Amino acid sequence: MSRHFLAEGLELSGGDRGVVAVVAVVALAALAVGYVLLKEVLAAGQGTPKMQDIAKAVQEGAAAYLNRQFRTLGIFVVIVFVLLFALPADDLAERIGRSLFFIVGAAFSATIGYLGMWLSTRANVRVAAAANEEGGREKATRIAFRTGGVVGMTTVGLGLFGAALVVLVYAGQAPKVLEGFGFGAALLAMFMRVGGGIFTKAADVGADLVGKVEQGIPEDDPRNAATIADNVGDNVGDCAGMAADLFESYAVTLVASLILGTAAFGVQGLLFPLIVPAIGVLTAVIGVYTTKAKAGENGLAAINRAFYISALISAVLCTIAAFTYLPSSFADLNGISDAVKSTSGNPALIASVAVIIGIVLAGIILWLTGYYTGTDHKPVQEVGETSRTGAATVILSGISVGFESAVYTALVIGAAVYGAFLLSGSTVVALFAIALAGCGLLTTVGVIVAMDTFGPVSDNAQGIAEMSGDVHGEGAQILTELDAVGNTTKAITKGIAIATAVLAATALFGSYQDAITQAIAKVGNIGGELPASFSNLVFSPNVLVGVVIGAAVVFMFSGLAVNAVTRAAGAIVFEVRRQFRENPGIMDYSVKPEYGRVVDICTRDSLRELATPGLMAVLAPVAVGFGLGVGPLAGYLGGAIATGTLMAVFLANSGGAWDNAKKLVEDGHHGGKGSDAHAATVIGDTVGDPFKDTAGPAINPLIKVMNLVSVLIAPAIVTFSIGDSASDPIRIAIAVVAALIIVGAVVVSKRRGTSITDTPAEAVSNGAA
Repeated sequence: MSRHFLAEGLELSGGDRGVVAVVAVVALAALAVGYVLLKEVLAAGQGTPKMQDIAKAVQEGAAAYLNRQFRTLGIFVVIVFVLLFALPADDLAERIGRSLFFIVGAAFSATIGYLGMWLSTRANVRVAAAANEEGGREKATRIAFRTGGVVGMTTVGLGLFGAALVVLVYAGQAPKVLEGFGFGAALLAMFMRVGGGIFTKAADVGADLVGKVEQGIPEDDPRNAATIADNVGDNVGDCAGMAADLFESYAVTLVASLILGTAAFGVQGLLFPLIVPAIGVLTAVIGVYTTKAKAGENGLAAINRAFYISALISAVLCTIAAFTYLPSSFADLNGISDAVKSTSGNPALIASVAVIIGIVLAGIILWLTGYYTGTDHKPVQEVGETSRTGAATVILSGISVGFESAVYTALVIGAAVYGAFLLSGSTVVALFAIALAGCGLLTTVGVIVAMDTFGPVSDNAQGIAEMSGDVHGEGAQILTELDAVGNTTKAITKGIAIATAVLAATALFGSYQDAITQAIAKVGNIGGELPASFSNLVFSPNVLVGVVIGAAVVFMFSGLAVNAVTRAAGAIVFEVRRQFRENPGIMDYSVKPEYGRVVDICTRDSLRELATPGLMAVLAPVAVGFGLGVGPLAGYLGGAIATGTLMAVFLANSGGAWDNAKKLVEDGHHGGKGSDAHAATVIGDTVGDPFKDTAGPAINPLIKVMNLVSVLIAPAIVTFSIGDSASDPIRIAIAVVAALIIVGAVVVSKRRGTSITDTPAEAVSNGAA
């Protein structure tokens, strides 16, 4: 590990190392700010003893779930560690570093997720208590947002520190080692997203269908056995899952930026992507501390104002940094090829404009998603209006909102990608510009994470208030408003997470091309012309086959996630019905429901459902790459990125629109609670739950996991495809084994779902098995 040279043989100077060291210090400072915010949140009052008892039950359930999940995921981590070590690398140091930092990335992702869960389960009761106090709206908003600020600062701190550490230790080898770091973060985030999403929506759907629709009791009524599991799910799904998701977006975008930056800008391209998120640390602190709801002001307005302030400051400071650190001519860059040196243009201008494109993209998506999912805007109001004619029209109108919003969001993201690509005539520089746009978008990640965590904390706070019965009048109204705001902020952050996924995946797509080129160059005797899958990557029919398979995998992945919620929710419905039927005293509060049994069913079902989508994400690129070649694998990635973008936005915004349409009716519109319109929107919301909180968000890490797997296996595909080491039998055998494992996992998953509707007793047994 003493080698500190770039691929071109240039050594990092003392000044370069100084820049990286400063970045590492900034990362540690972010962790320190997070700790200060943590102490502030925990210093707030916790309300009545009854509120604290409910919060404690949620804390215990969430901790038990995540502890069991991490034990399950530990097996996957060990297996992937061994497989990564077996993949080709330039030398032993790079191989060891890639595998070790895979563990580091996974550990950081798990840490972020666990912190998000741990703190949110303690902040929820404090938000509920604050709403009951004088100045409750401002206090409750501040506590909820600063809870997210803790997680946000930890996200940027660990992500930036990990990347800086790799660059300090490995220098020129850093991009290859960082592939392992990003893969570890992405893989664990995907598992946490899927598992947490299944848990939270199984509990939520089961609670709503039996409690609201069948029994006619409020959403968080303590007589409903699924309410504790529902509140646990908010934390393990939304807080832990989304925190890990945004962390891996941060890490993977940095990985892609450093890989492409080294080729495009040399030494300065390796370091500038670290400078941009370091600036984001400062603006995140400003954003978190400037979020204050004025008297009578909607909480969303205060949060949006903080976001735009931090985004504007980021744009200005990143522009100054670009023109200060980067030269005005490619000829003045060190460690780049002669072809890039001859590129016309101003590196500083290209970098600054690319970063600004990413920041502007974040702002546009914030507005666009808020428009389609906010209660103050026409789309959600129209969905609420359709509740007067039944559940079918509610579902149809919500689907329409999702389809329409997906088109506009995809066009905006596509425009950003293409705009960044047009900044240079050199392909490698243009791809680096796309990666820098992703870095620009993520300068606001600290505020983005805070916005996301705000949602489940507010939701939990309202649940605790309703279950305890200790928050009344204005305090209850404040929590209802914050919950509606939280629904919108969650939808907004999902939209931004989707944008980061597309930018990172597009940049990784360029990294994949670079990996193929390098691998071909290292093959000794090619023995004639390249196979068709190498020499014609665009027009070969098998590339189109790859595109179709990539699109199909996104559909299958989404279907598996929604079906998993369906099965688990069915078990919850039967269990909650059983408790109402066998214990009539529950309705008059003389008998306490068995909350723990529902939590246990959710935990077991969600962990059992993890394997199939995870295996598909990791092994589908292996089957396509080794079976069809590098060209079809490129098509596969393109199909997955395009379809994943549209599908993720559609699912997220449909679900968000249905959820807030329900809030509109519950606020008194179209007949209010208990009306036929309310029942219709509850059905719409239950359909939307697995859309927006399970399948949709899980697509983000899915496309990045598949891209990273492709980058990692590209040298091995080349090795077994061309040159002296080519071996079609080995290559085909690997593809067949990967495909058979996927098919077997899907078959087992489908068979598991057939017994849920047999009888209530069997369904409960199946759910808890």
